[in-house]
Amino acid sequence: MFLGRRWFFPSALIHELDPDAARSGRRPRRTARDWVVDFTCFLLAVGIGMLGADTVTDNPAVPHSLAALDQVIGALSCGAIWLRRRWPLGLAAVMLPVGFVSETSGGVAVIALFSLAVHRPFRYVAWVGGAHAVLVPLYFWWRPDPELPYLASIVLLTVLLAAVVGWGMFVRSKRQLMLSLRDRARRAETEARLRAEQAQRGAREAIAREMHDVLAHRLTLLSVHAGALEFRPDAPREEIVRAAGVIRESAHEALQDLREIIGVLRTGESEDAGRPQPTLAALDTLVTESRAAGMKVTLDHRVPASAAVPASVGRTAYRIVQEALTNARKHAPGTEVTVSVTGGPGEGLTVSVHNPPPQGDVPPVPGAGQGLIGLTERATLAGGTLEHGRTPDGGFEVRARLPWG
Repeated sequence: MFLGRRWFFPSALIHELDPDAARSGRRPRRTARDWVVDFTCFLLAVGIGMLGADTVTDNPAVPHSLAALDQVIGALSCGAIWLRRRWPLGLAAVMLPVGFVSETSGGVAVIALFSLAVHRPFRYVAWVGGAHAVLVPLYFWWRPDPELPYLASIVLLTVLLAAVVGWGMFVRSKRQLMLSLRDRARRAETEARLRAEQAQRGAREAIAREMHDVLAHRLTLLSVHAGALEFRPDAPREEIVRAAGVIRESAHEALQDLREIIGVLRTGESEDAGRPQPTLAALDTLVTESRAAGMKVTLDHRVPASAAVPASVGRTAYRIVQEALTNARKHAPGTEVTVSVTGGPGEGLTVSVHNPPPQGDVPPVPGAGQGLIGLTERATLAGGTLEHGRTPDGGFEVRARLPWG
């Protein structure tokens, strides 16, 4: 991710940005930048401690033993600088009383406060920083600076602590910004991947629905006429010829439709490519085909301007009638199916397909049962509704309402 500039970034930031490192649970290893910063902080703490040690040694009011103890505490505090990344809150809390009693530890206390502001939320910084602000007047009351007035010393150290806290919070905000940008980029990638998967799923569902709607009608015709030839081998020659012609035409149309769908899969073209898609004006041809297959179909077409119906609405209405006729042919053979299409601009389009209950027992017909589900999805996508179910007389009805105008 960092491509050779890894040494330039803090180890804590790399640990947060690298998901593999974050999941491993291991502590981040110091980078070259961390070593430089930590060594600089150590030298700065030692330099401030040496200045404090000179001040304590030159102060006649401080006993020699107390000055030596102050220097020992300062040396230990400088060594604790190397723990500031692992325990920033603990080091800052410990250095609060230590820095108050030891003048040579003042630099370590300031650096620990800065580390706390970088690595921990503001609530911890507020508690420790507030405690420092409270102890500043007491510190200079207990150990007044011989070169500065009491009030000036308080103001100077308070400003220094505020600057250190502000600088640390600025560094933390920059790191949080990088993390938020990382999270935003990951969310964008995830959302893009989900949108692509949804688009692919929608395309597959549309192709599957189209294959079902197109091929089920043709294959049902093949099944009906092939079954008639199987069970009536002694039928008149004219009926055999007619049935064979229907089988041939249906097989040819099924192959054409299947070729178009495969072409869509190969080229990625829309379903409107290839041969013109059927619309409401093609209902007469659909009914004629069904009658030629031996069905009894009554068409009540009361739409004055079929050509004015939007193409998508007309195609949806055609597919609804096609699937309903296919289901009637499979589940209620020999019954008279009534197809009704009414409506106009502004009032919508109503499509109804009804068949009475079949006479006698009907052998079960294999099927996935997805036809009516696909029709409901089609009607919903077109902005309409579709209802289906048993009628009081024991028959079955499919009724759809589609928008128009």
